[in-house]
Amino acid sequence: MVTETKEPPLQHTCPHGKKPGRRWNNIIFQAVAITALVATVSVLILLLVDISIDGIPRLNWTFLSHYPSRKPEMAGILSALVGSGCLVFLTGLIAFPIGVGAAIYLEEYAGNNWFSKIIEVNIANLAGVPSIIYGLLGLEVFVRIMHMDRSLLAGACTLALLVLPMIIIASREAMRTVPVSIREASFAVGATRWETIRYHVLPLAFPGILTGTILALSRAIGEAAPLIPIGALTYVAFLPDSPLAPFTALPIQIFNWISRPQKGFADNAAAGSIVLLVVLLLMNAGAIWLRNRYQKKLH
Repeated sequence: MVTETKEPPLQHTCPHGKKPGRRWNNIIFQAVAITALVATVSVLILLLVDISIDGIPRLNWTFLSHYPSRKPEMAGILSALVGSGCLVFLTGLIAFPIGVGAAIYLEEYAGNNWFSKIIEVNIANLAGVPSIIYGLLGLEVFVRIMHMDRSLLAGACTLALLVLPMIIIASREAMRTVPVSIREASFAVGATRWETIRYHVLPLAFPGILTGTILALSRAIGEAAPLIPIGALTYVAFLPDSPLAPFTALPIQIFNWISRPQKGFADNAAAGSIVLLVVLLLMNAGAIWLRNRYQKKLH
């Protein structure tokens, strides 16, 4: 007798070969993601529109070239803008060599031992510490113990502590992208470890290191919380002439203006926020341009 074999029942699938349940899960997830994106962008656009309405009429050469004043229509951001520039420059001078050096040690020299693991865990934790904690640390260490007073150098050292974990993490990730075969080929022709790092690893990783450093400094230029405890001034009618001079910065000046009751100072705060956003966009654009330029040179 010929026995008939029963074929298994057909399963209903969507045209792309996925089950209907999975298809609906994907649709729901996409809808939630798009809703979150639209809500975030909408809030950002509303914020930009609000500060643009209040701040753009106040933007002129007088605002950019004058010192702060008790009269809102005469107040400017010259000292704050120059102070922020000097602050970021000194922060980069301090944080960049220390951060890259620490990344080179951890990535190329340190072994997989308990000491290295403790350092890595602490660096990862420091990247998430609130910025006001760095301000309190800077007040105790740089202002009181090292007697830097409430100077530009104390502010730069405080911000350097803030951005160091980010620079170290970004530098290590950039060096990890360099293939191991390049290191092995360098060792095979007799190069030392430092020669391999100097002539092969660092040039290939430099675009990523530079991008991470500029993005870290972009965060530093917008920070006000670490500078308040160390005594950054809110009214400075002069430019800093040395690293030990008193200073102010754009976030501090904006914070001072927004805390005043007069409508004119609120408009000044909005205009200062626009200037700060433009500076941040220029720094981020510079990071992208430098990264692409060095990548083209390497290829």
